[in-house]
Amino acid sequence: MSDQVRPRVLVTGGSIAGPALAWGLVREGFQPVVLERSPRRRSAGQNIDIRGLGHEIVDRMGIRDAVLGRLTGETGTRFITETGHVYAEVARQEGRDGPTAELEILRGELAGILLGSIADDVEVRYGDFVVGADQDATGVDVRFDSGRRERFELLLVAEGRSSRTRRLLLPEQTTYRDKGLNVAFGTIDRRPEDDDWWYFMTTTQGRVVNARPDNVGTIRASLSFPARSAEFEALPAEAQIDDLRERFRGAGWQTERILDGFASRPEEFYTDRWGQVVMSRWSEGRIGVLGDAAWGSGPTGMGTTLALVGAHVLAGELGRGLREPGGTHTGAFARYERLLRRYVDSAQGLASGMPRLMHPMTSAGLVVTRALHRVVTSGVLRPVVEKAVITTQKHEPRLPEYPRLRASGSALTRARGEV
Repeated sequence: MSDQVRPRVLVTGGSIAGPALAWGLVREGFQPVVLERSPRRRSAGQNIDIRGLGHEIVDRMGIRDAVLGRLTGETGTRFITETGHVYAEVARQEGRDGPTAELEILRGELAGILLGSIADDVEVRYGDFVVGADQDATGVDVRFDSGRRERFELLLVAEGRSSRTRRLLLPEQTTYRDKGLNVAFGTIDRRPEDDDWWYFMTTTQGRVVNARPDNVGTIRASLSFPARSAEFEALPAEAQIDDLRERFRGAGWQTERILDGFASRPEEFYTDRWGQVVMSRWSEGRIGVLGDAAWGSGPTGMGTTLALVGAHVLAGELGRGLREPGGTHTGAFARYERLLRRYVDSAQGLASGMPRLMHPMTSAGLVVTRALHRVVTSGVLRPVVEKAVITTQKHEPRLPEYPRLRASGSALTRARGEV
């Protein structure tokens, strides 16, 4: 790559991984452009958490205080029966990441913080997407849905699990593992009697109901159930809600309230099919992939952390390749994957049968599941369960020190002046 100009890099995806990557690329001497398919910044979304190495990344980026100022306020997690009886609970603890992590924040809030951190330095485009790309020895020619054509030195895909750009450009490297689980998400109105606990209800016929507080005066809720086919996800939103009403009839607790809330806020209702993305490699030539587009693993508690860590390491290694004698993007991609592959693979190592165990079909299965919930919240086994079951945090890499990727006014000045 040229050492005379700031190489232009296209980053697709404007949620978590994309803006975090752009933040690092600017400081490492690149000129990133962030492209988001949505016509505007996506403010909707559910609770997400930052765990493990993610704490180190928010510290290095200098955004911890901003994150702390926008936490959801979740007190902890309560497991309840169909009547609302609490049979197990675990409170949030500072300095510890249990079911409720120390840093719980809405996806839209974290995205806003990250986008704000690049607002003065990075061009962010909305309402367009990649429809084709051809790469050669010196760059990538990208075609957009708008008809625009541009050349970049690198194309970095930081989209969601169903990434259209990845499917378009790197289909042979990608395997999708369907876990046979549908999840419906939405926002409901908060009532005076609501508190700040996360309520988790499991009942028979594979039905699970969640309701979690947020910091904007509403409740974020979800309904999940196992299904062999993906037909539910293909239905129109109204038909999905009708299907949910039938499927969750008689489930108990506040299920009807949640369904009514979904119907009254259709703009915040969406569904997802639980699955994992597994890529044989995270790059091809001048195209690289990170975040859920590269290793989306479903609700394992590690998605946001992996996105932040991946963005940090990829930006740092690309910066090293830009400045070191003989350095190339190829070597940077190789180091990025070598550093993170075992860590990512372990986060995808959800125990076999876990979706079914979490969604029991019979009364006998429900007894087993509730016993597991009691184990999860017990003082003796809780640390083991948190690390091995809740988040599968294994093989954490030792993060390299990237001097430019420390938040300070001088870091950006140095990156601009020394490239």
